[in-house]
Amino acid sequence: MIGRELIRELRDHGHGVVVLSRNPAEKEVPGEVEMVKWDAESAEGWISEVERSGAIVNLAGENIAGSGLLPDRWTEHKKRRILDSRLKAGRAVNEAVEAADSPPDVVIQASAVGYYGTNEDRLFTEEASAGTDFLAGIAEEWEDVSLPLEDLGVRRVVIRTGVVLSPEGGVLPRLLLPHRFFLGGPLGSGKQPYSWIHVKDEVRAIRFLLESEGASGPFNLTAPNPRSNQAFARQLGKVLGRPSFFRVPGFLIRVLLGEAAIMVLQGQRVEPARLKDLGFEFRFPELEEALSDLVS
Repeated sequence: MIGRELIRELRDHGHGVVVLSRNPAEKEVPGEVEMVKWDAESAEGWISEVERSGAIVNLAGENIAGSGLLPDRWTEHKKRRILDSRLKAGRAVNEAVEAADSPPDVVIQASAVGYYGTNEDRLFTEEASAGTDFLAGIAEEWEDVSLPLEDLGVRRVVIRTGVVLSPEGGVLPRLLLPHRFFLGGPLGSGKQPYSWIHVKDEVRAIRFLLESEGASGPFNLTAPNPRSNQAFARQLGKVLGRPSFFRVPGFLIRVLLGEAAIMVLQGQRVEPARLKDLGFEFRFPELEEALSDLVS
């Protein structure tokens, strides 16, 4: 979802794009975009692409929530796939950069705000340490796998992304469906904070960090105004002209999702402090205008 939008953003601003994919034939990309087959585990077959590129954006990793109407349950097999897919792809990037005669200037390493753990009250900036739950552990290992790039002299940027709002996937279509049938409302207590970002601001921020030569280290990619789940549901109902009072009990969500219910019933308040300090300007800083744009 992010990759498709990022391709458009980069091409619109004069960048050439090469996409690495396990299944290039199944991807729909503009004709000017080059596709290269990649097993997501090794540097085999694409080192030459690295040598003629100025940057790598590594977004590879198993979808934590899955692609169905309900998020996937986290079985032990699912947990292992989530972690392994991230570590193998990260090591492959390291291997390709190290083997290249002319390495790229910058590597963007994906991560997530789950790095901070969950908390309803604290406001997290990039200075905060990692949390202790499953998602925090995944994010910490995911980030650490790219640390060797710094020893190779490559500028390394880590993007800790929040809840990306897009009509093409992620959480928004899952929330839109019940609202369209007049069944929308808070999930669980509704107090859990969602640190969200419009997909257009997500890819604009990635391009901004690619082009900002002084940018390195972790950056929170979230809008500057996180909102509670209840406020999110209320705003979505307002934009759609639908009520938002149908509350789904937390215990039911836990029964359906098991441990994965943490994605829905808990959250964190995150501030994009370093991004703002660099002068990035959000196109959609407020939830109402973001949802209005996405729903329309």
